[in-house]
Formats: sequence, C-alpha cells, structure tokens
Amino acid sequence: MEKLALKPNGAGALAPDPAFWAGRRVLLTGHTGFKGSWLLVLLDTLRAKVTGLALAPDTVPSMFELIGGASLCDHNVADIGDAAAVEAIVTRAQPEIVLHLAAQPLVRASYADPLGTYRTNVMGTAHVLEACRKTASVGTIVSITTDKCYANDGRIAGYREDAPLGGHDPYSNSKACAELVSACWRDSFLATLGTGLATARAGNVIGGGDWAADRLVPDAIRAFSAGRPLEIRNPDAVRPWQHVLEPLTGYLLLAEALAADPASFARGWNFGPAPADMASVREVIDLLAGHWSVTQPWAKQPGEHPHEAAMLTLDSSAAADALGWRPRLSLDRALALTAHWYHADDKRATTTAQIEDFLAMVPA
Repeated sequence: MEKLALKPNGAGALAPDPAFWAGRRVLLTGHTGFKGSWLLVLLDTLRAKVTGLALAPDTVPSMFELIGGASLCDHNVADIGDAAAVEAIVTRAQPEIVLHLAAQPLVRASYADPLGTYRTNVMGTAHVLEACRKTASVGTIVSITTDKCYANDGRIAGYREDAPLGGHDPYSNSKACAELVSACWRDSFLATLGTGLATARAGNVIGGGDWAADRLVPDAIRAFSAGRPLEIRNPDAVRPWQHVLEPLTGYLLLAEALAADPASFARGWNFGPAPADMASVREVIDLLAGHWSVTQPWAKQPGEHPHEAAMLTLDSSAAADALGWRPRLSLDRALALTAHWYHADDKRATTTAQIEDFLAMVPA
C-alpha cells in the first residue's frame, strides 16, 4: 500500500508514550463515531486495553464497521443518557483512564432536536462523571467538548481557554454547559479524590471515515463522488480546520500529564491548528477538490439558513507550552490524507498506516 510522506508543521512536538498506554485500562465513550473510531485504532496501536461505550454507528457506511472496531475493544452499545447503563459498564470495566467523546456533535441536528442534544451533551456528561466518581480505579478523565463552547464575539484573535463560555445554537451552548458540569464535578467531588479531570476543545476535525450529514468534508466527498458541485451555505466562514489525529494525540498527551500531576493539568485546553491553517470554507473545498481532480467544486446554496458564526479561531499556545503538543500537518496535507483515505480499498490498513506515519513524524 502506498505510504504518504508526512511533513511536520511544528518542530519538537511530542507523541503519546507507548510505555504509558501499553496494557492501560481505558474507557472510551463515543468509540463508534468518526473521532472515536480513529482514537480506537490509535489506542490499539499503543496497545491499550479499551472498553467502548457508545450508541451503534449512525451512518451507512460507518468507519467503525469498516475498520472492524468491535474487534479492537470490549464493545458496549449503550446510551450515555441512561445513567444506570453507564454506571454498570464503568463498574465492570474498572478503567484507569476515561476519554469521554460521546456526544450529539452536529449544529444543524441540534436545531432539529434541542432537548435530545442537551440530554446527551449535558446530562450524558454528568452520568459519565458520576459513574467515574463512584469507581475507585478511575484516576484520569479527559472530557471532550468543542471550540464552539466559547461565547463567539466575532474576534479575529484566537480564543484562549479563559475566554467566556457561551454558544448561540443548542449544540454549542450544550457543550458550554458540559464544560460547566465538568468544572462542577471536578471542584465538588473529583479533586478531593485525587482524580484529574480536564476538558479538551478541538477545532473543526477532518479526515477519512466521516460520513456525517451537514459536515463540510463528508458533504464534499458525497458531491464529488456523484460528479456534482457541493452547495455551501457560508463560503467565507473561517474555522480552525485540523486533521483528526492532531487533537487525538493532544487528548492522549493531556491524559498522560493528568495522570502524573492531576492538580496542575485539571482545566480546559485548546487543541487547534496553526494560525496559517485557519481557513475559509471556500479555501478548504478548493484544496480538497485539487486532491480529487474536481474542476467545479462548489456553488453557493440559496435560501435562509440557521445562524452560524462567521469567524472562529483558537489559541493553542497553552498546550504547546505545557504539553509539548503542536500541530504537525498543514491544512493541504491533512486534506491530501483525507482524500487518500476515501480512495483506499482497505480502510483498516490505511487508518493504521496513517496513524503509524503520523506518530513517526516526531520522537516519542
């Protein structure tokens, strides 16, 4: 299989420590989703012992099924909105580390079902954290929220971790609420137990294996594969785009730091791209089209659309300074890897190869 030469975007970035993760009992919520499936293969590469907790995949096809995800973990189908089910799985797994990714992750879906979005993203997070509080084996928790948890005031400068939380739409607002729930459980319960809880706020994640509706890259892949231009709502909207492996390695580095020093790292952390890769929607589609050999990639979608922020950028200097985490891939290289993944025949082998190449870019 073809290997793609990866060129680092930041010098000196650290990689997760295989010696730390080998044999480590990890509970991964949301393991059947796009990011969760990539993280499942990454943890398998690092030889962690993973218990998964998630709903069944909600897309056809799904990355989880294409990579044979059920063979990589103790696979449990459950709803984090069901507190008893969550507690039973956590109690049985006795994890040392919990990586909480399960969520309702789509802005437009949150307008269609706001109550379901809050049930999953807010109460679901509370259920996971409460089950962890009752399980003595849990020493480290990384709860994943989003860059959209900030109160967006249109600023050009990247949001830092101390910026006010907010969110106009139900998805963004529910993730800001999840941040507050995490802070409450940390301050009220977990800190006194010596359990480290941090939250992680990534940018707009791209990569092979995403088939969700109303996401830019999956929508583009569907359009390009059908031989038609993609209709886009806000071509000039700017977002912090990054390959999926960028924040995932950040989550693992954060977990390692929390395990070593819970008090110092138990807070919110940004994991966003380099400033040069904060790009508009039209720029992303034009770059992806170049890797798909498409000459007319997009057209402006007519009509009225739900509110979306025009500008969103992140400042990830804290993660660079304290964790040694830095972006490695340029936006164009991330999109090249994405196109390569969708064109590949063997999705599991391609996923593993991209992970191994990515981890080999810098010394562990």
